[in-house]
Amino acid sequence: MTDSRLPVVLLWHMHQPTYRDALSGQFILPWTYLHAIKDYADMAGHLEANPRARAVVNFTPVLIEQLEELAQRVGAHLSDGQPLPDPVLALLSEQPLPQTPEQRLALLRACLRADRQNLIERFPVYAELAALAAVLGTPEQITYASDQFLRDLAMWFHIAWLGETVRRADLRVAQLTERGRQFSAEHRRCLLGLVSELLAGLLPRYRQLADAGRCELSVTPYSHPILPLLLDFGAARESEPASPRPRHQQYPGGAERAAWHMQEALAVFERVFGRRPRGCWPSEGAISEGALRVMQSAGMEWIASSGNVLQAALAKSGIEPEQHGGERLLHQAHRGPDGPMRCFFRDDGISDLIGFTYSRWHGDDAARHLIEQVERMADVTEGVPGRVLLVALDGENAWEHYPFNGYYFLDAMYAALSQSSRVRLTTLSDVIDDATAQGVQPHLLPHVRAGSWVHGTLSTWMGDPDKNAGWDLLCEAKLAYDQVLASGRLDAAQQQVASRQLAHCESSDWFWWFGDYNPPEAVRDFDLLFRHQLTSLYRLLGIEPPPVLQHSLSAGGGAPEGGGVMRRAQA
Repeated sequence: MTDSRLPVVLLWHMHQPTYRDALSGQFILPWTYLHAIKDYADMAGHLEANPRARAVVNFTPVLIEQLEELAQRVGAHLSDGQPLPDPVLALLSEQPLPQTPEQRLALLRACLRADRQNLIERFPVYAELAALAAVLGTPEQITYASDQFLRDLAMWFHIAWLGETVRRADLRVAQLTERGRQFSAEHRRCLLGLVSELLAGLLPRYRQLADAGRCELSVTPYSHPILPLLLDFGAARESEPASPRPRHQQYPGGAERAAWHMQEALAVFERVFGRRPRGCWPSEGAISEGALRVMQSAGMEWIASSGNVLQAALAKSGIEPEQHGGERLLHQAHRGPDGPMRCFFRDDGISDLIGFTYSRWHGDDAARHLIEQVERMADVTEGVPGRVLLVALDGENAWEHYPFNGYYFLDAMYAALSQSSRVRLTTLSDVIDDATAQGVQPHLLPHVRAGSWVHGTLSTWMGDPDKNAGWDLLCEAKLAYDQVLASGRLDAAQQQVASRQLAHCESSDWFWWFGDYNPPEAVRDFDLLFRHQLTSLYRLLGIEPPPVLQHSLSAGGGAPEGGGVMRRAQA
């Protein structure tokens, strides 16, 4: 018997760019392991706690490899005393603290990078230490911050960043929280052991959920590049015809590199999860007709993007949604002009409610409102063959803005969706399988306009002078790479290392942060990481890096919503 309930798919996109400095080998930002012990652990915990819940969880290979490296290096520290890879995490160890005022000030400030209301003020001792840190956190006063103070501050920083499901299940967290201050080396090692366990267990947990049919795992091109721009810089002007472009007209060999990112992504994914993914969340939901062909050639059965991208595709194809059922047309599978691969498009409004609005609501109220929105869509799409409601957003960045890391909202949301008589949680591959069994065909999109889930354009990554300057530096490095490979100077192993390093330079994240509208601190960090990635590539090629890489590209100066880590679908 056919299930008449509306299929609802929750897609959580998990991604962190490469924070390991390509020159020093140290992680200069802690976000990968912090999101692992808080958000990635919690998102697995909610699925494990509700047997009827289903979701699609998308992992970027560059995140997978960082999680593996961090788990290995923290484990090696605990077993063999090897140095820890991150200076903030090292505050939990017995490694001597740096003595220069500049280094100590940087560590103190790093231990305050947490949501003030939900992560600092929730814990009275952490709030007290943070207030004292505000006094000591100047070049003049930092010398008064003792080693014990910095280590206690670091303990609370990491305790606050633990996931709520971890906090509620692990007795060690309660004991350390009760201790409060004057943490000993034994206490710090206890917390470091918990961090190690969480890192080591994370990817196996998601594999077990997938093996049990509790979630579908999907993938993104290897280092999270913007495929439409790798293929054609002209893609940026499809949505913004007057957009300035870099000096270089195209990215050299972009089609070959796009295919490389897909194949390498599949290799990493299959090695870790023991299966080939059926679907792909393209980086930032960015697609173009060329990008669709690349993903289809890699064997993808489905891709997902944003509702604003679908609206632009319909307009370019001369299709008026109102003449084809309005929202009914938007909430079903589509396919591009060149093949059978399904294209699903998220409901931007509902997705942004979770990402930006519900964090200010009581969890139960937010879950109830979400169900009302979903069930309204069940009414609107009643009788539409192959209907589906896709809700997709970052799986990590929203939750620190929620009380208790979104615990009550996520718990109530999964329970309500699982128990509803009008909707059912499922996965995109199951939606395809059901449609195939029922003989339902996807709706044809004759044309696609290049765009992403951010405003439906590619302006987040190209057009701004600083972003374009970054592309020009990347193009010049790629030309050098091509010349060295053509010369035959590198053996097969060296070519493989250089190709992987080039991939890290091609990540979208550097271009996301360039621009005067982003926070200066974030721009500074990503600017440095990008220039060091390029410098490392030149050295691998046996070429002296150009002097321009010693100078900053972008300065920042803005204060965007949520610190700039997420952006709404509509400007």
